[in-house]
Amino acid sequence: MDFFFDDLPSTSMSTPRKGKKDSLTLDDAACDLSRNTSSSVSLTEIERQHSSSCIDDISKKAQEMVEKINHGRTRDQEMIDNFQEKLTEKVTAMCQLMKEHMYIIYEKNSNEIQVKLQELSEVLENCSKLNHELLEASQALACLRDGLDINQRSEP
Repeated sequence: MDFFFDDLPSTSMSTPRKGKKDSLTLDDAACDLSRNTSSSVSLTEIERQHSSSCIDDISKKAQEMVEKINHGRTRDQEMIDNFQEKLTEKVTAMCQLMKEHMYIIYEKNSNEIQVKLQELSEVLENCSKLNHELLEASQALACLRDGLDINQRSEP
């Protein structure tokens, strides 16, 4: 974060700042006062102006940093919102595909079960018919046996 500290005003008032040739320093002011004693600007006035200028510069830099941070946060939030929106769309699309696939499988299984139930119904119907025929045959055999028993008793 020290990329902007080079632009900040120097806290030492004895050395001039880089790039600011027209600003006053304490050394300059002291030299001016010693040369021109009739000057109306006092050393404390220069210090106050310089401090005020430093505070203004620091305030501007701080404001710029706050704006950069806020801009970065806004950009980050937009990226997060876009990512969330795209993720939601993809998840929704995937859920829809899974739902459609499940319905296809459900229908396929349902149709297979329906066919198997139909086959089982036919087998059950055939079993019922065979059972009925077996009962009739059993009754017929019982009648024949009774008839044979009657004939055998009457012949002796």
